[in-house]
Amino acid sequence: MPQAGAMLSLIFAKGQRPDCAAVSALADGAQARFAISHAPPPDQGWLELLAMGMTADCRGLAPAVAAPLPAKGAMLGLSDFPAGEAIALQPGPHLAEAAALLPVVRAMAMLALQLAELPGLLALCWNPAGCWMAPAYFRKIANDWLAGGPFPALGLTSLHRGEQGAMHSRGLAVFTGQELMIPAAEGITPADQARIAVRLINELVGLDPLTEPVELTGPGGETVVVAPIVAEGLLRVMVRRE
Repeated sequence: MPQAGAMLSLIFAKGQRPDCAAVSALADGAQARFAISHAPPPDQGWLELLAMGMTADCRGLAPAVAAPLPAKGAMLGLSDFPAGEAIALQPGPHLAEAAALLPVVRAMAMLALQLAELPGLLALCWNPAGCWMAPAYFRKIANDWLAGGPFPALGLTSLHRGEQGAMHSRGLAVFTGQELMIPAAEGITPADQARIAVRLINELVGLDPLTEPVELTGPGGETVVVAPIVAEGLLRVMVRRE
């Protein structure tokens, strides 16, 4: 199962995991958009990084022990799960209560974009969704989001087909406290379910958990009723066609 909590893992080829000096050199570069705000002794294998006014810990740097590899889940832009060594970005302890707020996650995305310039990178994974991404895919969705585009629903959340054709989100609860569940229904294809899920994720991210049913408009103009099942932390989605 995906790991809980806001964390971005960067998986490098074996033997190419960066050390503190490599990250420091990146921070000193002319195109750097982050700084090092705290640097313990290098053998501890971590640095505190500052971007967009937010700090995050970068852990698992060589020569210390690598960060744990994320759980396997969805793959985006990858044909398999690469074997390698991970470093991890996660909000610092003083941001623990705000770890899933969008400004914090945007800062982590910015930092990951910078670290993705280091050699040997094979994949990135947003741990709460178990979503493994090719570097090119991550660069595209992160750059688009940071430039004012939509929340990267397929990347910071993932979608999975469950029993009887229902589609479930994974990772949305980190942001909203609730996951989506779209049951199979006549006339609704898996592609329809996915499009509806992405639209709803973009509507719901950043909002408080729902306590009452709401009606929203789906990507095809259909009416979508989102009803919370509070005890299960679920949002059951029903599509109403006129």
